Amino acid sequence: MVLYHGSEHIIEKPTYHGGRRNNDYGYGFYCTEYSDMAREWSAAPGRTGILNSYDFDIDGLSILNLNEYSILTWLSVLLQNRVFQLNSPLAREAHAYLIKEFGFDYGSYDVITGYRADDSYFSLAQDFMNGTISVAQLRKAMQLGNLGNQIALISKNSYEHIKFAGYEEVDSSIWYPKRKARDDKARKDYHSTDKRYIRGDIYVTRIIDEEMKKDDARLQ
Repeated sequence: MVLYHGSEHIIEKPTYHGGRRNNDYGYGFYCTEYSDMAREWSAAPGRTGILNSYDFDIDGLSILNLNEYSILTWLSVLLQNRVFQLNSPLAREAHAYLIKEFGFDYGSYDVITGYRADDSYFSLAQDFMNGTISVAQLRKAMQLGNLGNQIALISKNSYEHIKFAGYEEVDSSIWYPKRKARDDKARKDYHSTDKRYIRGDIYVTRIIDEEMKKDDARLQ
C-alpha cells in the first residue's frame, strides 16, 4: 500500500520512537492513505509543507483496526497516551475507570489504524469524560467533519516495511485554509447537534455506576 505523511520536513527514513510519547497511540510514525489529507496535515501558516510518500509492505504485520471495536476502546487508548485536563472528580474517575475496564493491550501490534484525535475529536472525548454527552452522541459526533483516519507504525519491525518513494512541496496558502475549513465544519456541526440530556442514553456516570465492561452489548 502507499502511505503519506504530512510534515514540515522531508523524512526519507522514519526513526523508531522518533516522535512524541503523547501522540494518540504513543510513539509511532503516523500516516494516511489519502494524499490530500496529508497535504492538509502538513500545512501551517507562513511555511511550506512537505508531502512525504512511502511504499508500505503490510505482509506479515499485525494490524489493529480500532474502528472495528467500541468507540470506548479507541478512547481508552487515547487516555493512555494523550494529556487530558481532568478538572472535575467525574473526569478523574472516568479516566481511571475507562483505562482499567476498556484498556487495550495494543503494544503487541505492529500497526494501529483509527480516528485521528485532532482538536475537534479531542474536545469530543473531553465532553464525554465530563458527562456532557452520551456514548451514542459521541459515536455520532465522531462521524462529523470527515476528519479522517490515521495509520500508525508502532513496532520496530514495521519500520523495516516502509520505503521512501518521494516528496512534494505543499503550498500552505492553499492547503491550510482547507485544513482549517474541515476542522471548523466539524466544530460547527458538533455545536449545532442536540446535546440535551437524553433519558435512557448511556453517559459515563452510568458506565461507572453500573460497572459496565468492554463486552457489554449496550455499548456496541
